[in-house]
Amino acid sequence: MLVWVNGAFGSGKTTLVDELRRRWPEALVHDPEMVGYVLREIVEVPTGDFQDLRLWRRQVADLAVGLVEEYRRPVLVPMTLVNPQYAGEIFGVLKGAGITVHHFFLQVSREILEKRIDGRSFTPHDPEQDERVRRWCKDRIGPCTAAVDVLPDNTVFLDGELPPRELAGQVLTHIGAVPGS
Repeated sequence: MLVWVNGAFGSGKTTLVDELRRRWPEALVHDPEMVGYVLREIVEVPTGDFQDLRLWRRQVADLAVGLVEEYRRPVLVPMTLVNPQYAGEIFGVLKGAGITVHHFFLQVSREILEKRIDGRSFTPHDPEQDERVRRWCKDRIGPCTAAVDVLPDNTVFLDGELPPRELAGQVLTHIGAVPGS
């Protein structure tokens, strides 16, 4: 089983996955951003977004399949994924491997997203880079918000302004997980 937590930057994906992991310790966390960071060290990313690299999408899907098959444990994935073609590629590989995917999308108002993004420090040692990252994240709020109409049919929408503990309870109830069993 794989639980994909989706949403705009600043919506609370990582915070929710951290809470799920705390309550469901047998689950593994697969952060696709790490795959992107590795690829950036190896190849150029012409658009600036590693999701545009076909290899990123292949590696994310293949690693997720490998984690489920090798370790037979649930996998939690915190990642913004709103391009329907890219989501189709990744989720298609997972489905083809017989993996059950639970897809959640955290909905948060633009005002709260901007406040959360402004409150983060991405590169504390480089204020100019920090500001570029904040701007990049904010520029993607619109496309992320608009994507709710093209997300997979089985997407469960959650109020990302609720406390992480409450959201984790909703996710665990929805997927029928009994943490610790």
